[in-house]
Amino acid sequence: MADNVKIEAIVEWLTEKKADNIKLYDVQKHSGYTDVIIVCEGSADIHNKAIANYLIDNAKGHHLTVISKEGLDNGHWILIDVGDVIVHVFLPHVREHYKIDELFDRVRAGQIEETAGLEESGE
Repeated sequence: MADNVKIEAIVEWLTEKKADNIKLYDVQKHSGYTDVIIVCEGSADIHNKAIANYLIDNAKGHHLTVISKEGLDNGHWILIDVGDVIVHVFLPHVREHYKIDELFDRVRAGQIEETAGLEESGE
């Protein structure tokens, strides 16, 4: 499982940059690629980019490996992969459109198993 200190640090960095509506999803029992998913949102694309860049800079400064980052160009939905923790930074309307919190609630509850489960359920 992801180290609690790592998770707490990431949430702190998100909070420092005024990320809103921060949610944590423990998916370790139902995911082969990560243990924890953190979802948050910013008020505008430039705010999301600032949140993401701050997180990336702090992660690297604390010797955490940032495996991948996607979506920094447009800032509507940014994904940052820190190994056993994946962070999604959304614009509020994009987060709602994809019903991302409902999806991760279902994954956490074991109603969906990774991508294969999504395809099988017709989602």
